[in-house]
Amino acid sequence: MARETTRDRRERVAAMQAQAKRSERRRLLLVVGAVVVVLAIIGGAVAWAILGEQNKKDAALAGMMGDVTAAACDPIIDDPATGSADHVGPGTSAPDKVQIDYATAPPSSGQHLAQPALSERRVYTVADAPAIEALVHNLEHGYTILWYDPSLEESQASQFAALAERINAMEESQNKFIITPWDTSRGAFPEGKKYALTHWSADVNLQTGEIGEQMGKRQYCGGLNVTVVEDFVKAYPWSSAPEPGAA
Repeated sequence: MARETTRDRRERVAAMQAQAKRSERRRLLLVVGAVVVVLAIIGGAVAWAILGEQNKKDAALAGMMGDVTAAACDPIIDDPATGSADHVGPGTSAPDKVQIDYATAPPSSGQHLAQPALSERRVYTVADAPAIEALVHNLEHGYTILWYDPSLEESQASQFAALAERINAMEESQNKFIITPWDTSRGAFPEGKKYALTHWSADVNLQTGEIGEQMGKRQYCGGLNVTVVEDFVKAYPWSSAPEPGAA
């Protein structure tokens, strides 16, 4: 056998190194390809999930569109506003007073707890609903509240979520729209009415902070309609309240 020369060894080593590099490139391309495929699958799954969720929201909203008269809403009621900055409960001069006997069901103004409901949640259930007295403080801060009959909690859950997202995105709302169950032990809605919208309205100068005339606003409905809620919030926006700048 011919003796291997130094040149032959160099050429053989070079060939082996070239082969190793080609193999490494193939492995790298396979790994990159696999990663791309996995990312594409994940991206597709996420996009599908997002699309599916949006379709659910669209379907939920569609169930609340249509003829306004089908919601069987009463005319908006004007209530005399009382209780501005009148706090009770812990941290006040009346620490043991935590339940108020409101004149209307639900209230559109009145005495209230010193601490409003500050959760980021915008839809509540019977199990986690804030105290009515805390929510009245939210009304003073410019919130609109949609109170619902507790019997509708499960059947309307998807519609509540879609409606809350839509209304809170409105310029007139500024994320100050809450949907919560009404405690029927505190008073009954009119016959056939399952929902009530309330807002504590006030003429306020946003530059000086001077508060003018105040008035509670209340509207009962037999069904849910997006246009009804939007019109109510447009008529009584977050800025129309005794303390609109508060959280």
